[in-house]
Amino acid sequence: MNNISASEEAITMADRIYLQLREDIVSGVIPHGQKIVEASLAKQYKTSRGPLREALQRLEGVHIIERIPNAGSRVATIDLAKMEELYQVREGIEGFATRLATMAMSQEEIDGLYQLMANHEVLVEQTGGITYIQKEGNDDFHFYIFSKCQNQWLVNCITNNLYHLVRMCRLHTMKLTTTRAQLGLGEHIAIVEAIDNRDPELSEMLMRRHIRSAWKVVSELMTNSLSENG
Repeated sequence: MNNISASEEAITMADRIYLQLREDIVSGVIPHGQKIVEASLAKQYKTSRGPLREALQRLEGVHIIERIPNAGSRVATIDLAKMEELYQVREGIEGFATRLATMAMSQEEIDGLYQLMANHEVLVEQTGGITYIQKEGNDDFHFYIFSKCQNQWLVNCITNNLYHLVRMCRLHTMKLTTTRAQLGLGEHIAIVEAIDNRDPELSEMLMRRHIRSAWKVVSELMTNSLSENG
């Protein structure tokens, strides 16, 4: 389980359990498809049933836990069909959010985006160009951009319906490919430059192309992996 930072000391027990469970599910510590057994989780996370149930309800709200009729709840399973739908929605909605962010971001925020890319270059170099692992929130290139679009309806839509499923997909498919880290980083930098140039049409096009390109690679690798495994 992940430790909770000092800045979160004032949050409730349900908040703590929610954050811990969310990160453990996204990172794969709790596997895709695993059945939710409240008694076991309450013991594992050292909590009572009340805060745990509140946390589980919130996890259902962001779609990383699924309630199945007459079968209880399970961690969401990200199969090829669901992932394709997710990437299709991402292409449209994140592309539009990037267009809005290009017009809305302050120069200070754009400078912060350049700094984020410099940090990410170091991360990729440290893995020999093999992996590109981003933390959540403002350390995540995509989150940084869509959260600055100044359309709270859009931000809530992405955060509550897509974002954590996307993080699950990233970590799941990262095991399949060692060829996209440098390419993805280069595409990110091109998007930042379009934002800095205040070119909303280009930034939207590049974001859509970036997500489409990522899906093409992921879908081919997942299809091949499924074929090899029978």
